Order: sequence, then C-alpha cells, then structure tokens
Amino acid sequence: VMRYDFVLSFVTMQEVTATSRHYVDRLFDPDPQNVLQGVIDMKNAVIGNNRQKANLIVLGAVPRLLYLLQQSSSSLELRTECAVVLGSLAMGTENNIKSLVDCHIIPALLQGLLCSDLIFIEACLRCLRTVFISPVTPVQLLYTDPTVIPHLMSLLSLSQHTQEYITQIFAHCCKTPEHQTVLFNHGAIQNIAPLLISPSYKVRMQALKCFSVLAYENAQVSMTLVNVLVDGEQLSQVFVRMMQRDKPIEMQLTAAKCLTYMCRAGAIRTDDNCIVLKTLPCLVRMCSKERLLEERVEGAETLAYLMEPDIELQRIASVTDHLVSMLADYFKYPSSVSAITDIKRLDHDLKHAHELRQAAFKLYASLGSNDEDIRKKITETENMMDRIVSGLSESSIKVRLAAVRCLHSLSRSVQQLRTSFHDHAVWKPLMKLLQNAPDEVLVMASSTLCNLLLEFSPSKEPILESGVIELLCSLTQSDSPALRVNGIWALMNMAFQADQKVKVEIVQALGTEQLFRLLSDPDTNVLMKTLGLLRNLLSTRPDMSSHGKQIMQAVTLILEGEHSIEVKEQTLCILANIADGNTAKELIMTNDDMLQKIKYYMGHSNVKLQLAATFCISNLIWNEEDGSQERQDKLREMGFVDILHKLTQASDPNLCDRAKKAMQQYLA
Repeated sequence: VMRYDFVLSFVTMQEVTATSRHYVDRLFDPDPQNVLQGVIDMKNAVIGNNRQKANLIVLGAVPRLLYLLQQSSSSLELRTECAVVLGSLAMGTENNIKSLVDCHIIPALLQGLLCSDLIFIEACLRCLRTVFISPVTPVQLLYTDPTVIPHLMSLLSLSQHTQEYITQIFAHCCKTPEHQTVLFNHGAIQNIAPLLISPSYKVRMQALKCFSVLAYENAQVSMTLVNVLVDGEQLSQVFVRMMQRDKPIEMQLTAAKCLTYMCRAGAIRTDDNCIVLKTLPCLVRMCSKERLLEERVEGAETLAYLMEPDIELQRIASVTDHLVSMLADYFKYPSSVSAITDIKRLDHDLKHAHELRQAAFKLYASLGSNDEDIRKKITETENMMDRIVSGLSESSIKVRLAAVRCLHSLSRSVQQLRTSFHDHAVWKPLMKLLQNAPDEVLVMASSTLCNLLLEFSPSKEPILESGVIELLCSLTQSDSPALRVNGIWALMNMAFQADQKVKVEIVQALGTEQLFRLLSDPDTNVLMKTLGLLRNLLSTRPDMSSHGKQIMQAVTLILEGEHSIEVKEQTLCILANIADGNTAKELIMTNDDMLQKIKYYMGHSNVKLQLAATFCISNLIWNEEDGSQERQDKLREMGFVDILHKLTQASDPNLCDRAKKAMQQYLA
C-alpha cells in the first residue's frame, strides 16, 4: 500500500508539472489569439492553487508574461490578462513574491501605469498592491524613480479601484520620515483627504491608514492635518466620527491612532475633548476581552503611547472601565470571548499570546510612570509582580524589554522599592537579565538597577553582595552614552553614604584611569554623574594621598573648560569635600592657581557657584583643625576676607548665611 501511495502522488506531481509546462509553452505560440487563450486558461488554472502557481514560476512563466505585458504589439486585452495572472501568482506564497520581484515586476508594472486604458491600469495597480503589501518586498522600490509618486497621485481621481489600491500602497510603503516627506511634498494630504468620505468603505479605510502612517511622529504633517477641511468639516472631527461605536473596529482603531499621533506630535492638546472624551475611551474599549487579540494588542500599545508623557491622561485612563484589572486578562485569556468556538483562531491566539503580554507591560509602564496611587493599584493587581518577574526571563526579547520597562516605571516609587520589590526579590532576575542582553534591554535594566541602589532601597545590600560592581564598571566602558550614564549613575547611588569598604571596592574596580577618562567624556550627563560619584566617594573625610594630584588636575580642567553651571557647581562641591579632608587641604593651599579660581567663582554672577566656592573657603579656614591659623592668614593676604565681608551683604539668604559663618571662623 505504501508503494502504491507513493507512485500515485508521484504521478500527480508529474501530471501537474506536465500541464504546467503545457501552459507555459502556449505563451510562445506564434498566433496571438492562441497566446491570449493560453493566458486566460492559465488564469483559471492558478486561482487558489498554490502548487500550480509555484510550478509556473519555476518553469519560467513570469519573464514571458512580463515580456508580453510590455510589448507594444500585444493587444490591450492580452496585456491586461497578463497583469491579472501576475497578480494571481503574487497572491501565493512569499517565495512567489520574491521570484516576481527578482524578475523586475515592479518597474514593468509602474511603466504600465503610463497607458491610458483604465482597465489595464487597474490590473497593474492591483498586482502592484499585492506585491508591495508583502513583507518581503523592499518598499524603497516605490521611491527609486522620482516620477512615480506624482504619477500615482494623478491616478487617484480615475476610479474607486485606483483610489483603494494606491492608498493601500502608500499606507504600506510609508516607513521612514523621508518617505513621509516625499508623500507630503507631492500633495498626499490634499489628494487623500477627500477619500475619507468616499462611498466605498475600502477606500475610506485605506485613506485613514495613510493618515495614520503619515502623522506618526511627524509634526509637519500633524500640524497640517489640523487645518484640513473635508467637505467643510474639520479633519479631526471626521476622525472622531469614525471612532463611533457603530463603526467597524478596524476603522475606530485606526482613527484613534490618527488622533493619538497628532496629539503626540503637538498638533492637538492633551486636554482637548477629542482626546479625553473620544480617543482615550475608544482605545480603552479596544482592551476589553471581547476584542480579538490583534485589536487588544494595538489598542493597548496605542493607548500607552498616547498617555506616556501626560500624567492627567494616565490618571483618567486608570479610572476608565477598570482598565488596570482589564489588563490582567491579557495574561489569562489570549483569545477573545467571541473566538471560543473557532479552533483555528484559538491556535493562532496561543501562538501570539506573548504579544498580549508585551502590550500589557507597555501599558502598565505608561500608566505608572508618574502617579504613586496608580503604581500601587498596579502592584496590587493579582500576581502582578510575579508576572513581571517571569516576563524578565521570557524567550521573546520584546516581552523582556516591555517587562523591564514596566519594572522601571514602578521602581520610581519609594514605597514599591521598600515593599513589593523587596518581597519578590526582583533584583535577582534583573541581575540575570543584565548579563548578556542587547543594548535597549540593558539601558532599561540598568536604569531600574540605579533605582534599586538608592540608599533607602532594601535591595541595595543583597545587590552589593552579588558582585554588581564589576558589571557596572564594564557598563561605563560601553560605546552607548546611555549605558555609560547608567553604569556611573548606579555606582554614584551605591557610593552615597556608603562605608569606606564599598568606596574602596568601587575605586579599585573602576580604576583611576577609567575614572579620569569619564571626567573628560563628551557626554555632559556622563560627566555630571561621574562628578556625583567622585563627590560621594570623597564625602567622608577623604584620604587624598593616592589620587589627590590627579583629582586636582581634573578639577582644574573642568573649571577652565566650556562647561555648564551645573557641571561647575558639582566640581566646586567636590573641591569643598577635598577641602574637608586633613591631608587634602594642603593640595589646595599649595595650589595658588586653584585658590584664584575659587576666588573668581565667589564673585561669579551665578549664586549656586558662589555658594559652592564659599563652601570651599569655609572648609579651608575651619578653626578646629590643625594648621587652620596659617591657612586663615594666607587666605586673608589673598583678599578672601574682603570678599566674604562683601558676601555677608548678598541678597541671597543662603549665600549671606554661609559667608557670615565663614567670617565667624576669623573672629573665633
């Protein structure tokens, strides 16, 4: 029986190939009428038959069909039928599309659009649409020839079919800011806006999709859209109408995306009614478990994006339709209530359940990024912390990233750091995640770690014992400025009010060479955090004997360089800490250049710098310490007492107070 089966399938395979060859051979018949009939028969044979499509492609049908399509001697009917068959072949697998693109189908079809016959144009556009919406087609091919986009714009007015196919091509091929600009400059907005009230649903829908990809993170497009009128009505109001509950879900969701993107690009205020009363509730509705998986994913991700920068929207969303508990269902029910009877759908949803988890984490991160009460609500949602912890070790990189974003958002809360973070030993999976993750995960994970290392966080001790210092020092050597900042920031938090043992460990692991390299880092944030680390390392009576000269050198360079007020203030505070140490005082006192700098900053126009510089002097002349008399004398000779006296009359109360305290040292 086995052998019989095999022979049978072999014969069928041969038959298919034989009939396929017969179809291809007919394309080369010298009689045009036979060629046309051959193409029509081929069209009927390939509909819905993927194996037949693949065979015809392998046997070389495509170059011949393209040749016939482009021959001016071919009849219009033949050229149109060729375009239809090519469109049908494109409807097969991704491999089919690859073969078609490799045979240069795109330039051939674009050339075909120059013909004046509408039926032929529509057939070419239908095929182009199918090719371009495939993920394997390089979208750049639409922009290679600069005459293509304006020509497509001019074809929009021909028929509903041209409108549907062209807007669908635009919606799929607008992937970068450059693409947005090209379409914008060729009048996409004026040409596509009227299509939003087309009698055809498909046209309205594709036009809407065009606007969502054009407006995304694009202020120029968004600002233009606000002022567009469609049949006398503002565009934003057209979008609002499309979000009504009786409209198809796809339309509601895409209209909500358009308004979200316009809002995030600054064209619509976050407190505008169309956002607060229409867009936000519409997106929350999309998160309900009645909706299909894709709708819930897109709804949650769009909502997260909408309210990311705005605490008011976060507060409104957190009390709309029990959103926080509705998101808990993302972890429990991958399939919507309506899909329970559909086995194929259930199978699909199980395979894509990770997308729901990612979307839920993103939305929780956005919801909890500012408000303490919302964070509390999130962590008290059933098993939430356990879910985040298991999310950190999921196989999908996107889920891991979203889980760590969520964790980072919650780690901004002092209360959560002290309670749920501690109870669930969140730091363990976080440390594991830091071992070998891609940069974007590392940035988020190390930001979270910075918060876990704050002095009031109970996780600080166990993290210190887990050998984190080496890991953070390696981050400071990264090419990515964000990772360098986080590595040094975490070390700065670790050194804050730490005991000497920890400080020594940090200096040994980082190495003075790397410390000084970071002090000349081109990134201001890195420089600021390095100064902060240095300040914390030197805060308890620093023994400067080993690195004193180097630190003084670095301080000199920064005070002389083109740096911001904040950087110079930090640097003077470091100097004040140095001036507080016994052996270290000599380093400053014997460095006249440095004393002149302090003097300069005491007379600076910025109060913060005056304060920090006065602190330095104050520490140098403090009475209870050895050699204070000599130091006071030298500084009096250099004119510091006169400056202090002047500062006791300063308008800033802090500065005035600090100067008076310093003057008292002279009187004591």
